[in-house]
Amino acid sequence: MSSSDLLLSLSQKAFLLLQEDADKIEKLIEVQMENLTTRKCPLYEEVLDTQMYGLSREIDFAIRAELVSEITGKQILIKLERNLAELYEALSRKE
Repeated sequence: MSSSDLLLSLSQKAFLLLQEDADKIEKLIEVQMENLTTRKCPLYEEVLDTQMYGLSREIDFAIRAELVSEITGKQILIKLERNLAELYEALSRKE
């Protein structure tokens, strides 16, 4: 395996791991959206915020290690941030 093949393999693996973590956060957001009848839960918000922060640090590391491009990393975060904003907006309308 050449060094370029190894780098490509590592980049693909890094992207897949980041996407798996993003999917877990997406699932948390979906579950909360389905349960909008429950009151706003600060603990749940704290978990989501912590997960988002952790993912942003993972993405930052992957970008600095040149395993994923900055554009790819930002796209993952932007999608989640948009969904999180929709959740918070829906929760504030319920109050």
